[in-house]
Amino acid sequence: MKEYIRIIDGLPLILKIILALPGLDNVVYGIYRIAKGRVIIGILWILFIGWIGALIDLFTLATSNKVTFLA
Repeated sequence: MKEYIRIIDGLPLILKIILALPGLDNVVYGIYRIAKGRVIIGILWILFIGWIGALIDLFTLATSNKVTFLA
């Protein structure tokens, strides 16, 4: 799982933003949250929060170049 975190963190900003678009965000960054040790948040992100969370992730990526909300 640390490898997954390293890969996602090492992506260029434009690819992170593409992966944060609704539809992709809930899976990609849901697994990212699970890999970071936040299993419950990750599962909820994948099942319920993903569409709204995509907007939050896009904002945090644009402002800090990494996903920071609940990660």
